[in-house]
Amino acid sequence: MRVLLTRPQEDAGNFAEHLSRRGHQAISTPLLSVRFHDSEPLKLDGVQGILVTSANGIRALARLSERRDLPVFAVGPQTAREALAVGFARVEGANGDAAALAQALPRWAKAEAGALLHAAGAQGAGRLASLLAAKGYEVRTVILYDVVAAATLPEPAARALKEGSLDAALFFSPRSARVFRDCTLKAGLAAACARLLAVCISQAVASALSPLSFAEIRVAAAPSQAGMLGCLD
Repeated sequence: MRVLLTRPQEDAGNFAEHLSRRGHQAISTPLLSVRFHDSEPLKLDGVQGILVTSANGIRALARLSERRDLPVFAVGPQTAREALAVGFARVEGANGDAAALAQALPRWAKAEAGALLHAAGAQGAGRLASLLAAKGYEVRTVILYDVVAAATLPEPAARALKEGSLDAALFFSPRSARVFRDCTLKAGLAAACARLLAVCISQAVASALSPLSFAEIRVAAAPSQAGMLGCLD
């Protein structure tokens, strides 16, 4: 299948390789781009561990601190792998979203052991802190990057939709789904979606595509890279 991959460029490469190994052709057209903040090196004194809710959080953190001795508590497998790749020795991973991470955290860290630093993006940074505050944790949220939405549909995506050469499209967040919806409607290409399979990482993502109509919308059984691949196959 020819598959539209809407992830940010930083996350698209590895997933495109997985698609290729399964016999699919990825058309990578990022709808969101990551802009890391330049700031002073992070001060991690008094912090018992680091919370990360995306691989970009780890990338941003690694740019601003050389410390790798603190444990990392990651939202999911991809984020955990990124933490290991940049040199963190202890990495614990949940298998889902911020709610799953908040639920799992008491197995790995006690509230009385010290503050947790959340290496976060500007969008949606508060939910994890709120969930953990209810459990008695102190969370220091540091905004390290922004995720900027495309104003128009990238040219490769627009061309493929016009030509009818796509079979499926993959959506990994409600925001990317909304950007695709808005840009597709703006370009007058909504009717082209009627031929496509839409694969969504969660029901919230699927809902964000409305009012676009697809040949089929599938929701991954698990909110992970493996869940998305399984859903596509």
